[in-house]
Parts: sequence; C-alpha cells; structure tokens
Amino acid sequence: MTQIEKSRLYSKTLGCLYGGAVGDALGAPAEGRTPAEIRERYGTITDLVENWDGPSDLGKGDGRYTDDTHMVQLLSRCYVEEGDQLDAYSFARRIVPLIADEDRWIAERGRHMKLVDRLFYPEKWLLMRLRLANAEPRQGGIGNMVNCGAAMYAAPVGIINACNPVNAYRHAVDIFSAHQQSFGLEAAAVMAAAVAEAFKPTASVESIIDAVLALAKEGTRAAIESVVEAARKQSDWKAAIPALRAAMRPYDTAPDTRLGRFLPGTDHFSPSREHSIEEVPVALGFLVVTAGDYEGSVFGGTNYGRDNDSIAGMAGAIAGALHGAGAIRSEWMERINSANDIDLAPIARDLTNLTIKLQKRQGEEALARGAAFSDLTA
Repeated sequence: MTQIEKSRLYSKTLGCLYGGAVGDALGAPAEGRTPAEIRERYGTITDLVENWDGPSDLGKGDGRYTDDTHMVQLLSRCYVEEGDQLDAYSFARRIVPLIADEDRWIAERGRHMKLVDRLFYPEKWLLMRLRLANAEPRQGGIGNMVNCGAAMYAAPVGIINACNPVNAYRHAVDIFSAHQQSFGLEAAAVMAAAVAEAFKPTASVESIIDAVLALAKEGTRAAIESVVEAARKQSDWKAAIPALRAAMRPYDTAPDTRLGRFLPGTDHFSPSREHSIEEVPVALGFLVVTAGDYEGSVFGGTNYGRDNDSIAGMAGAIAGALHGAGAIRSEWMERINSANDIDLAPIARDLTNLTIKLQKRQGEEALARGAAFSDLTA
C-alpha cells in the first residue's frame, strides 16, 4: 500500500466512487417503479438483487450499474487527462469523444459499445449540442430537458474540490453549463458542493446541509428545506419514504405516473425558477433520516422508487465521502468490480493525486496574493 493509499483523502475518494456505484447498482433493477411495486417484487431491497424480470446475465441487476456510474468514471478521466480543473470548454472537448467514439464494456447490455448508445436522451444531448450543433460550450445545456443527468455524475467535481464546497459549486456551474440548464444545472452544483463538504475531517450531515443551503438557489433551495424539514421528523428510512415524497412533490416537475411517461402540453421537465429535480433533495433527506449512515441512506433511496438508482447513487457518493471506503461492505465493492469488469481503485488514486496537486497550487497562489496585498496596503 502506498502512502497515498493510507491517507484519509484516498479513503474518502474511494468511498465516494464505490459508494455511488453500489447505490446505483442497488437501485437499478427497480428504477422507475413505485414503492408498492418494489415491495411486491422484492420485499425490501437491502442487497444487490436480480433483474426485475427474473434471473438474467443481462439488464439491471446482480451488481450491474447504470449510465450514472459510467459517467462518473468518464468525468474522472476528463479531470485526470486534463491534469487540471475543468471548465465548460475543456469538459466539452474531452467528454464527447469518450461517450461517442470509444467502446466500453456495458455490463447490462453484455457487450462493448459506445456509451452514447446507452445514455438517456438528455445525456445524448452532449453529442447533439456540442459536436453536431457545434454549440458554444457555456450554452450547450440550453434547450435540454431539465433532469438529474448532470447531477448524477457531479461527484468528481466535489472530489477535486475537496473541503471547498464554494469552489465545487462554482466549478460545477461552469462545467455543467455545457450539459444542463435551469434547476438541472443547479442540482449538479449542489451535489458537487455536498461531496466537497463531506471531505472535511470535521464534516457531518448537519454541516453538509448547512453548506448546500448556503449555496442553493430558488426552487432547489426551497425543495431541500422542505425535504430536510420532513426528514428531521423521521428516524426510519422505510417510514420516511412517503413523507419525503410528499415534501418533494410540490417542487418536482416529474409526474407521479411512471417515469418516462412524458405528457405533451405540460411543463414537466421544463426550466423553472420555482421547481427542483427530485433526486438531490431526496438523497439529502435520507442522509438526514439515517444520521448519515451509508447503508440506511442507500436503502432509503433504493426503496423510494422512481429514479431510485440516481437517488441511491447520490446518497451513496455523499455518505461514502463522509465516512470513507470502510463504510461500504467489501463484498459489495468486489461485486461491483466483477459484475462490471472494473476496478475503481486506480481512478481513486489518480483523482487523489490530482486533488493534492491542485490544493498545493491553490495554497501557493493564496500566499502570492497575500504578499501582493501586503504590498498594496503597506
């Protein structure tokens, strides 16, 4: 084990990556279902379960994660290959070839393929707008369906900006303006800030909530406040599911009907200053209900239904960053590796090294600014 791998920074980075991947894989088989449907099919999901339609080597189940975790890995690669902070331009330049030109193993499909062929329509937008339409990157997200598509893979922005939620929020707004707009962009920034706060050695669920509420704007802030208020009255993630949904419903533009049933002539998934995506507030809500417990948070997100893989993945990434890799069952991490033919440890090492490099540079820059101001005010 290297010195880096002995550090708390590495453990938190590894915990964030595996925490999100396990949450994603836990929720994936029941994505889009209601809590009642989940109970009828699986009882309560507290482990990696089989595909919804039964035992199968394909589809969502048995530890196979979704596009959420693939995108987390590709954004991590963007950072590592850039060797620096990203902005809308460097992100756009790097992400499109990774999703559109490279084959990668997609376990749920059982083959190597272009990730863009697996992505949901709002994520295909990256190819459509940034390459085919040649949009200016900062305007790439304009016109996209407003959803959690950027927030679901925002965790690496928080990792790179560890312990600095303000920087994470600002960088995420810049980066994901190439992908999302309105409250979809806001959610990605809030998710990145939550992860960055979770890296602090003194972090707690309360400090994470305080950090995101200090940054969140308009409908997203209101939704988080509403869900957190409801969550504070709960102590059991199972009982909290209907309460969190009721608190979220006034702010949510995704209909209560099965996700994916898009109704023409409505404002579902449209820009708004009063609404919020569901996934980030609900993920934060389960962290509050469980006092930050990793397993309770991801179980809550998983059994919540609806876009549960993203909810559980976001809750898992934040809780994993808060507690480190030791909070996650080793057999789950091994299952993620074997089911998806992946090892997230090298990605975690690369991100840790880059985070250290950038922190050192920021420290040197701060000292230089301090010296300059000393001269100015002498």
